[in-house]
This record gives sequence, C-alpha cells and structure tokens, in this order.
Amino acid sequence: MGDSTVCLTYDLDAVAAWLSYDMPGFASWGVYGAEVATPRLLDLHDRYDVPSTWFVPGHTIESFPEICGDVHDRGHEIQHHGWTHRSPNDFADREAEKADIERGIESIVDLTGERPTGYRTPDGSFSEHTIDILEELDFEWDSSDSAHDFRPYALTKDPRPTLEEPYERGPKSDLVEVPLVWHRDDWMQLFPVVTGPEWVGYSQEQAVFDRWRAEIEWMKRNVDDGVFVLLLHPQCAGRAPFVSHLEALLETLKADPEITFADASTVADDYRNG
Repeated sequence: MGDSTVCLTYDLDAVAAWLSYDMPGFASWGVYGAEVATPRLLDLHDRYDVPSTWFVPGHTIESFPEICGDVHDRGHEIQHHGWTHRSPNDFADREAEKADIERGIESIVDLTGERPTGYRTPDGSFSEHTIDILEELDFEWDSSDSAHDFRPYALTKDPRPTLEEPYERGPKSDLVEVPLVWHRDDWMQLFPVVTGPEWVGYSQEQAVFDRWRAEIEWMKRNVDDGVFVLLLHPQCAGRAPFVSHLEALLETLKADPEITFADASTVADDYRNG
C-alpha cells in the first residue's frame, strides 16, 4: 500500500452553532470552545507539529477575532463554514444563501488577508444552489460529502433525489471533495448533550478512539494513498479527558512511518494535480 494521510479538521463553531439551532441557553459551551478549548488544541498541535484545517463561521471570527487570529498565526489554515452557521436549506432563496457565503468570505479575508479556497457546510447538507454558488465564488474544494470514506473525488452536482425516480448522479462540478464520514465526528458521538433523535448518546471516549485507530489501520492495509479525515469541534475535543485521548492518538500516528499529516487544502491539491 502507498502512504496514508491523516487530515485533522476542526469546526470552530463557538456560539454560532447554538444560536443557529435556537438553543441560546447553551451558548456558554461555545464560549468555552473558543476561549478555553481552542488554546489547548493549538498547544497540542504545536507540541506534535501537526497541521490542521479550521472551518470557521464568520460569526465566530467577528465574535472571537484574537482567538481566530491565533489559529491563523500558528500556521493552521482557516476555511469557510458559513457566516451564520445556518443550514443552506434554511435560506429563503439563492440570493440569501450567496450573501451569507460572501459575508463569510469577507470575514476570512479581513482576518487572514486571503480568500478561502475550501468550504464545509454547517449541517452536512447542500441546498440546490450551494455547489453552483461555490463554483461562482471560485472555491476549489469542499469537505462535506460522504461518497467515499478514504479517497477524495470530484464532487457532483446531484439533483434532488426522489423516491419516485431512480437515483442518478449529476454532472461533475469543479470542486474536489475531501470526504468526511459522520462516525468520525466527535460531536455526534461524544458531546454530552442530547437534543433529539438524530443525536447519538454520550459514548465511551476510549472506544471511539479505538474505532478511529482501527479505521486507520484498515486504510493502511487496503487503500493506496488513502486519506482519513477526522472532524473535531473544540468545545468537545478540547475538554478533559478527550484532549488526552487525542494526544495519545497523535503520538501513535506521528511514530508511524506510513502516516503523514496534511491539511485539507494539500489533500485537495494533491488530488487535482495527481
């Protein structure tokens, strides 16, 4: 098998996620994620010299500019995650969705001096307009889709699927997909708040990390040049003892000569240039 790549990504939602779910009473978790957990995670990445990609809503950038600036200043890429952390399907029309994405671009440019090249949808779904808007605004890649577990691919413009007609893939877009899988999302498995039937109950942390290690080992044995994308949220990943489990994982992977770390932009560029 060829070399395997691990890509650590963070959704720095802070307060924005709770407000978009109309749960302002939990906003303090978002403050904790920005002001307490994010510095812990940045220190962890410094110790192990591991790059990462941070998907940050414009609301977070403008609410916590010093913390977001520290993410950038310490060498991690900041990419697009909406401005309001609102589902693309919640906007009234295409113009409203585009305006939210443009506002998020402006926040990132003001912070980093560079336009974002990558996007992650706030809730894992696209509207019928999202991909066209991303192409129009010169995005190069996305990390929201799940059509593969270990390989990037060209994102397709899928039509709205229905039960009345067979499913058909749409045409390929100009976007590279750096795929994520929801069982690699710390929030869905480990955040100790259950708000509805779509949320997974609180699990044993060690068992989740054992599962992630097993996936990486399977990828190494079975997938040439495989890519493992981990989706983390500071307000989950930065709390004790989760952060200790994460450190143990990084230590193991750093010692493995078959594993390399890369940010999501590098993964997308390698696919496009390969």
